[in-house]
Amino acid sequence: MNERIFLSSPHMGGTEQTYVKDAFDTNWIAPLGPHVTGFETSLEKYLGQGNHVAALSSGTAAIHLALIILGVKPGDEVICQSMTFSASANPIAYLGATPVFVDSETDTWNMCPFHLEDAIKDRIAKGKKPKAIVAVHLYGMPYKVSEIAEISKKYDIPVVEDSAEALGSSCKGEKCGTFGDISILSFNGNKIITTSGGGALVSRNEEHKSKAIFLATQARDDAPHYQHSNIGYNYRLSNVCAGIGRGQMEVLDDHVALRRGMNLFYQEIFRNIPNVEVFLEPNSDFFSNHWLSCIIFKEINQDSNPEGLRIALLEDNIESRPLWKPMHLQPIFNKSPYYGDGTSERLFEKGLCLPSGSNLDNSARERIRKVIESYFNV
Repeated sequence: MNERIFLSSPHMGGTEQTYVKDAFDTNWIAPLGPHVTGFETSLEKYLGQGNHVAALSSGTAAIHLALIILGVKPGDEVICQSMTFSASANPIAYLGATPVFVDSETDTWNMCPFHLEDAIKDRIAKGKKPKAIVAVHLYGMPYKVSEIAEISKKYDIPVVEDSAEALGSSCKGEKCGTFGDISILSFNGNKIITTSGGGALVSRNEEHKSKAIFLATQARDDAPHYQHSNIGYNYRLSNVCAGIGRGQMEVLDDHVALRRGMNLFYQEIFRNIPNVEVFLEPNSDFFSNHWLSCIIFKEINQDSNPEGLRIALLEDNIESRPLWKPMHLQPIFNKSPYYGDGTSERLFEKGLCLPSGSNLDNSARERIRKVIESYFNV
């Protein structure tokens, strides 16, 4: 059996162990320590002046805290992009609120501004003005930032920007992770950079960072004894994991370049396969890190379909994956409100995510190329 080629595996840069060793040498093994502060500072510098970062245990935790900070309570409604991973929607349910799912548009595969406004108007007409909008940069592709921001401002509904997959991406020269009233990042093992498991909350409002840290450390009041006036959570990133993150920040730009190189690799392969399109930026305003390179089959038939290609790759021990199954089709959410025209469903049916890791060498690429070209008889 050939060695496994993963969809997106961790890629160490070489200096991570130095930071981790320092954590052990100084006995900063507790959840907090200097590497947490150093990692937050590195992210703040990368994202640009005026951004404040709280390092947390996961991107999901960051969304949960963002919704709490924005005042979401039981019985409220929160608009959420339907085509996304469940972590974008689950924190809405944690709070006893109802997700209202909005379909994608075909340019970026992200939240459609037209369906978004329709949803807002209809929920207001029903007496339920949404408390927040969770918009996602899918697979590293920025959503239509200007259009979503305009609607957010028009109806005075804050945006939680889910940039879990989009660190290193940008729109009109501004980095993803800086567009929301509150933004979130993920450093899960399969992301552009990793802290093993981890995430971050980002805001231009320093009070949001302070409140996130307070809630993430069990909401302990300022008293010599343990006193709690709020429900808190154990959501802070550990000093050891933050050390990994500090090393990963040193290779972030390299990882983005390598992921984009994988996308160019797939563009070359599929240039002569007319039934398949590689997912690309719609215009020069958008810069994707291409966290995952994805393809769409224009037509599906017995000899050319996503599942057939997935199985062909798997037979050579190469991992690929269908696109995210929309949230409004998930059993747990299928009774939630949904606004759209089926775009995300069609993408799910016709799409496939291909191996995209920044650590894939020429040997791995040639194995992938060989299987694809064999499947399509090129």
